[in-house]
Amino acid sequence: MAKLYFYYSAMNAGKSSTLIQSSHNYRERGMNTLVLKPQIDTLAGENQVASRIGLEAAAVSFSHIENLLELTRRLHEESRRHCLLIDEAQFLTKKQVQQLGEVADQLDIPVLAYGLRTDFQGNLFEGSQYLLAWADALVEIKTICHCGRKATMVLRLDGKGNVIRDGEQIKIGGNDVYLSVCRKHFREGLPTRKQPELPFSD
Repeated sequence: MAKLYFYYSAMNAGKSSTLIQSSHNYRERGMNTLVLKPQIDTLAGENQVASRIGLEAAAVSFSHIENLLELTRRLHEESRRHCLLIDEAQFLTKKQVQQLGEVADQLDIPVLAYGLRTDFQGNLFEGSQYLLAWADALVEIKTICHCGRKATMVLRLDGKGNVIRDGEQIKIGGNDVYLSVCRKHFREGLPTRKQPELPFSD
């Protein structure tokens, strides 16, 4: 019986790299995969997933109203798929998370969803909330804060590197906009470790 997996982390933990590697592993063994990504994610361009370390994979973009069960069923009938992989799964709707469960249950296709757990205010995204509730397996992909502790939170920064606490939940951006930090530095709003002051000398 196929399962629904949720691989979650803070920013820059290598979620897309892991997704691309997982897809490659299937294909290397002669199996077909289907990679999906939300249309709202425009960083890598349309119909493509890309990682910070330069890995890329073709993907099918979908809107927030797309029925992912029917989309997968249609593409599966055209060419058998052995695994469904979702990038930026935090942007899924509640209904789409339900549909991913149906892909696993009805089509017997394993579903691997990769996404952020929380936003820049420490709140759950809709997709992440229901994946955490309904996935068969939860896997944390870890990264570290600048202080060396595990990073579990995300800070949003302005153009000058100042922390932003208010605003819309969704704002697409990379390292120039977001920084992963531990809970302590999220609470304190410190995007970087304070450097020790050097003694004055002539």
